[in-house]
Amino acid sequence: MKKNIFFFCAIALLSLSSFSTNVECEYANSNMGYAKSQINAALRTQDINQARFYAYKALSALEKSKKQLNVCGCKYAKESMLENMGVLSLATKSTTLESTISYLNASIELTNKTILVLESHDTHESAYADDALSINTNSSVKKTSATKNSSKKDLFETIDTSLEKYRISLDKVVQSVNCKDATAFASRIYDECEAQLLKPNISEGSKYYNLRTKEITAEALTKIGDCSAAK
Repeated sequence: MKKNIFFFCAIALLSLSSFSTNVECEYANSNMGYAKSQINAALRTQDINQARFYAYKALSALEKSKKQLNVCGCKYAKESMLENMGVLSLATKSTTLESTISYLNASIELTNKTILVLESHDTHESAYADDALSINTNSSVKKTSATKNSSKKDLFETIDTSLEKYRISLDKVVQSVNCKDATAFASRIYDECEAQLLKPNISEGSKYYNLRTKEITAEALTKIGDCSAAK
């Protein structure tokens, strides 16, 4: 019986740790999305100073993702991101538009790679893989960690529930407001969420709230589609 209880507690602890880890991967991926938008903006400009400015903003977003990727534990994404940071750093220092664009093209490929790796994080090795085989048997440590992660999970579930009202309200906006106004409304919320997620000292609850709000808003923007094609 005691062995069964220990096994159940160990599995529960690993599940909660995995939940927390996956959320950090999502935070990191959100920052990758922001960095990608800045790199694309840099690629669209024909002004070297503007291109370097956007490259710097993308580099800053990646810098802020280091801690999240450490918790996420995805070594492949971390390696790709660190390589990307080196490329973007060169883009910010380049003296010609041609070389800046060359670095940015390399950066966008690395960014897409990092996003792809993070989205498939559950299917490959993580920093927690070995923990499944060698569980810390110190009961006090396990209990403290499990309690902390359980409280976080409860908080996140509460936020998910509260955001269902926002999802419903946003759906009504998409259905009843003209295309351009609905796009402007949703885009403002999306941009604000991205800005909040890049803040260094944001609370766990606020980070999760903004991440989920951003995801819901992105779905709405997809539903709205291209206003130029609307009748």
